[in-house]
Amino acid sequence: MSYFEVEFDGVKHKYPQGTLFYEVSKASKKENIMAYKIGNEVFSLDEKVNKNVKIEFINTDDIIGNKIYKAGLKFLFEVALLECFPNLEVTYEHSVPRGMLAHVSGDKVLTQDDISVIKGKMSEIIYNNDKIIKLNILPKEAINYFYHHSLYEKAENIQNISDRVVNFYSLRKRLNYFYSLMPYNTGALNKFEIVYLGKNKLIFLFPTVKSHGKVPEYVHYASILESFWEGKKWLNQMHIPYVSDLNKLVGNGKIKDFITSSELKFNLNISKVVKDVQARKDIKFILIAGPSSSGKTTTTSRIANYFAAEGYDTIKISLDDYFLDREKSPKDENGKYNFECLEALDVSLFNQDLNDLLMGKEVLLPKYNFLTGKGEKGKEKISLKENSIVLIEGLHALNEELTKSVASTYKYKVYLSPFIPLSIDRHNYISTLDMRLLRRMVRDSRTRGYTAEETLMRWSKIRDGEEKYIFPYQDTADAIVNSAMIYEIGILKIYAEPLLFSVPEDSEVYPEATRLINFLRNFLPIPSDQVPIGSVLREFIGGSCYE
Repeated sequence: MSYFEVEFDGVKHKYPQGTLFYEVSKASKKENIMAYKIGNEVFSLDEKVNKNVKIEFINTDDIIGNKIYKAGLKFLFEVALLECFPNLEVTYEHSVPRGMLAHVSGDKVLTQDDISVIKGKMSEIIYNNDKIIKLNILPKEAINYFYHHSLYEKAENIQNISDRVVNFYSLRKRLNYFYSLMPYNTGALNKFEIVYLGKNKLIFLFPTVKSHGKVPEYVHYASILESFWEGKKWLNQMHIPYVSDLNKLVGNGKIKDFITSSELKFNLNISKVVKDVQARKDIKFILIAGPSSSGKTTTTSRIANYFAAEGYDTIKISLDDYFLDREKSPKDENGKYNFECLEALDVSLFNQDLNDLLMGKEVLLPKYNFLTGKGEKGKEKISLKENSIVLIEGLHALNEELTKSVASTYKYKVYLSPFIPLSIDRHNYISTLDMRLLRRMVRDSRTRGYTAEETLMRWSKIRDGEEKYIFPYQDTADAIVNSAMIYEIGILKIYAEPLLFSVPEDSEVYPEATRLINFLRNFLPIPSDQVPIGSVLREFIGGSCYE
């Protein structure tokens, strides 16, 4: 028998030829292992040792490993639900902070006791350590299977992708397709929690990239969920719940009308904000915040336009102009300047300026020079008229500490983020993170000359800042504005694909680039000349009337 060396965790081990990497993983120091990498290519644990090789095991702390865990958990719940309640079906709808939203449909409204029964079945399957078996199926066979089981959108998705084989997975005689590698067996899926919201709505919690293998505590963001459900309801009314429905509009030459409807829907959301502010007659400051690539610049300008059309005097202030001089900025644990924390802003000056405006004084706005790293006296003097409204946009706009000396009666907070309710199919939704990442990648290339690799390398750091300084305050907003354009991934695909294909194979972000390329294959391209010049999407692809 031949033996080969497998190196991992800095140690070389010898294994007989044909040993499963699942067995090899048991000797690793890492927990929650989902797959392994050779160089920057990811492989399933059902592969076998057949040569000397150096590998790296990946777990739920890794982006790819985390997605594998989530896909396995979806399959586990689907199978458990089917065995407990054969007439019910689960749909996975969207990501939520620290978890995943799902809905169960059928002839029964679940109780908390029913949830306990399903969780018990999941625990039984986990305890049995059932293998999740990979199957290579011909597209025609896969399409026939999905049509036979009334999973029409899945069948249509496969028709749109020219793969020679389709990777199905089998668990306890149930077959499905999750656009991801899967865990080797169910024993790996022993860390999760289910929060029942009532009316067959569930939140799944599981280890995140930042939780180090632990299940995070649930935080209920009611307004975020309401915003998503409102968008989902609109899409269902438009008869476009899935990507395959959107692709039909593209193929039939009817996408232009849908683009117009999507833009009008966004305008209606802006109009609601304006009407709400008008109803609260004391409001003078609208504070707008959102994560990276949520479209803050365009949305702020659009809100200003709506107020101007109503006869208001609109004033825009950027929090970036209130940065402290660089040498006075706080530093992080590595001794580098931390420009993302609240302490990097001159909060005292900002509050003084806002209160001076409320007292009828004239204020000279500062201007921050990013080249010199110093604040300078600006040229713009502003004062509040009876019909004035001030729009303030920035990272910390929702943090009450930013405006702690300004009475709440004068403030109105807007949280902005692209919650796309469109799904690939009933078991695979579109991640808000992926959409924002594609937006950022396209804009970084156009405005800063960054490669896709550079944007992907920076993304984790950007996400850290959002987790600390934006997401904890999102449910304190007076209004949630969904900045997702339902059609936009078909537009972004044209710009993003060439950038992603340029990521070298030896790059540590190559697996993520490959995943995004495969994700984009689900969408038919849409010409960018269909996008209005005032669209949020123009902030990323260029040609905006606000540039």
